[in-house]
Amino acid sequence: MAAELLTAAQYTALAGSIALPTQAFVDGAFRPALSGKTFETTNPATGDVLAQIAACGPEDVDLAVAHARAAFEDGRWSRMAPAARKHTLLRFADLLEQHAHELAVMESLDSGKPIRECQNTDVPETIHTIRWHAELIDKIYDHTAPVGSNALALVVREPIGVVGLVLPWNFPLLMLAWKIGPSLAAGCSIVVKPAKETTLTALRVAELAHQAGVPAGVFNVLPGGGREVGEPLGRHRDVTMVSFTGSTDTGRLFLHYAAESNLKRVVLECGGKNPAVVLKDVADLDTVARHLVNGAFWNMGENCSASSRLIVHADIKAQLLERIGVHLREWKMGNPLDPDNRLGAMVSKAHFEKVRSYLEQAAAEKLKLAFGGETEQGIYVQPTVVDGVGQASRLFQEEIFGPVLSVTTFTTIDEAISLANDSVYGLAASVYTDDLRNAIKLSREIRAGVVTVNCFGEGDVSTPFGGYKESGFGGRDKSQWAHDQYTEIKTIWIDAQA
Repeated sequence: MAAELLTAAQYTALAGSIALPTQAFVDGAFRPALSGKTFETTNPATGDVLAQIAACGPEDVDLAVAHARAAFEDGRWSRMAPAARKHTLLRFADLLEQHAHELAVMESLDSGKPIRECQNTDVPETIHTIRWHAELIDKIYDHTAPVGSNALALVVREPIGVVGLVLPWNFPLLMLAWKIGPSLAAGCSIVVKPAKETTLTALRVAELAHQAGVPAGVFNVLPGGGREVGEPLGRHRDVTMVSFTGSTDTGRLFLHYAAESNLKRVVLECGGKNPAVVLKDVADLDTVARHLVNGAFWNMGENCSASSRLIVHADIKAQLLERIGVHLREWKMGNPLDPDNRLGAMVSKAHFEKVRSYLEQAAAEKLKLAFGGETEQGIYVQPTVVDGVGQASRLFQEEIFGPVLSVTTFTTIDEAISLANDSVYGLAASVYTDDLRNAIKLSREIRAGVVTVNCFGEGDVSTPFGGYKESGFGGRDKSQWAHDQYTEIKTIWIDAQA
């Protein structure tokens, strides 16, 4: 359950009172990087420096992995009874709930996300995810195989070992939960590399996990850059598996790291260019527009499953755009710590420039701006709807990762499916139709890991999340299927005649 929203003044006061974590968390304690180096982390909404964070390097990776491996091998967590691990993780979730306001403010300060989103979605979903996976620990049964009366064959799961968890900056807290929930539940030891832009909540969460009883060495966090921490983690021969969420280009690198080291298991959740297909049989265009606005502009469009391509029947485009404009009036942009605002700042100046380049591309292609198209003080981008986008356009093909919705029309359902599938990505899609037969046809024929019908969403914690094509590789986040990637399957054959 989400904590009650505070006022902007209360959130601002809380932001000024929080002691921000600044050091790596290794073997149950905060410690500086072994090099002594630090880097600045800033509030993207204001440009103010928040803290100097430990800048870890390969030597810190070696240290954290050594502690994680020692913890795994001596069984302080990996061989703990499942029910005991469950109770520890439930205490951990309770502590997260007690610090909900603090975590929401830290997340907003670090990422530019609106506080209402952090408070109403990210923090409560993080807590729910930890509890859900904790409760599943002692409810996943192993198997026996039907081998006859002369032998007994057991098929059992065992924790995979030391796991590297590499996080994105767009949902720092929630993506952390998606990975630590099943990995800790399985009994793994973990080394977390948060995105350099957003390190604060991962460090605080590790501290709370230790307070809840997760043993030293089991949950480690190393702030730092991709070359300094991510690559050494991916190449480390004592890391058994890496779960990565981020760009497709960076995801490819982890496959190389695995191939060039110990063939560690790699699970990738990467980019998306997600279609929202609207057929002309839809009667309630106002509801469709509400879902489209939420899907395109939630979290400022910094969302791999964002509805970034509107593929709409030509006969209803004008009506639908009109309704989109009505709902956009509700999406105020400004100070992320003001709960009245639904849009905050881009996560960094560099990312702001990337998003702005697509607005310039739309102008160069002489595309029509139905709404938005402007930037505002600092690194804010207005929610933007670009009409008349063709298949060859960069706005149709490339992941913008910002509040930009492209609009393309079709006239037949087969054309709509072809447009939806014209992408190297296949993470998510939405279908809007009042005809059940069309809903089934579209949801079956669109190549995406998650297809929602008459809504925008990603399912819930009980449903797997991941993509087809260049959107994913090796496994899924969320649900009981997430536990598969953090475990090994072992066959134990007992010969009754021996």
